Amino acid sequence: MAQNPEVRGFFDPATHTVTYLVSDPATRTAAIIDPVLDYDAAAARTSTRSIDAVMAALNEAGLTLALVLETHAHADHLTAADHLREAEGVPIGIGARITAVQSAFAPLFAATDVRLDGSAFDHLYADGERFALGSLSVEVIHTPGHTPACISYRIGDAVFTGDTLFMPDYGTARTDFPGGDARTLYRSIQRLLALPEETRIFVGHDYLPQGRTDYRFQTTVADQRDHNIHIGGGVSEAAFVEMREARDRTLGAPQLILPSLQVNIRAGALPPPETGGKRYLKLPLNAI
Repeated sequence: MAQNPEVRGFFDPATHTVTYLVSDPATRTAAIIDPVLDYDAAAARTSTRSIDAVMAALNEAGLTLALVLETHAHADHLTAADHLREAEGVPIGIGARITAVQSAFAPLFAATDVRLDGSAFDHLYADGERFALGSLSVEVIHTPGHTPACISYRIGDAVFTGDTLFMPDYGTARTDFPGGDARTLYRSIQRLLALPEETRIFVGHDYLPQGRTDYRFQTTVADQRDHNIHIGGGVSEAAFVEMREARDRTLGAPQLILPSLQVNIRAGALPPPETGGKRYLKLPLNAI
């Protein structure tokens, strides 16, 4: 019998990110996937408004938070993972290849405090690894292409794809970040499309494509197979790679890429304090 986790998505309009609260109906054990730490770039201030709303819903539902899961090191929002670890005493999990992302970006920010072994996180998950969320089984699927560290989490009849897939009318993730690769992304997506067609897919963002007025973040394998504008209908690998690389050449850098990455390679911890106790985010000039 298929396991059916309860899933609630929390959409952050500032970054178009979806944070997921996923729980086991039998044990009321929960995980939070891709939590957002609010960041006001003009004032250089962080706040916990978004994650506080998730935690309020968790407490209202009588759930127990067991862990925080990251699909990758995000380039478009700061993660609240470390805040949850400190406030709730829960571990943070991410894909084992986060070490490649740390190695690529720690030097950019002169982040000498960042160990390049992934030890900022509590669990480094390998492809095919399984663990429990209450009575639910969680399977880790390595889905690189957007970044080398991207993973998807299959929990019962649901899979959380991060940035690998978006809604069918928006398509797929960009592949022009360090370690990204369009051909690799195509092959990763084929693994997801090979899952049972009724599998629920929960995507990491929605950008409200032209012709749609409501934000959406849940679809199915069948819908992606048939209707995804980039990958659906049996598009060949060569055609996808040509499209994806051409599209990527037109894209600018995400607005929060520099603040996000230097926080997210630290699992959401802010950079260590400097003289006077202040913490600083660094903006390397002409570097990306």
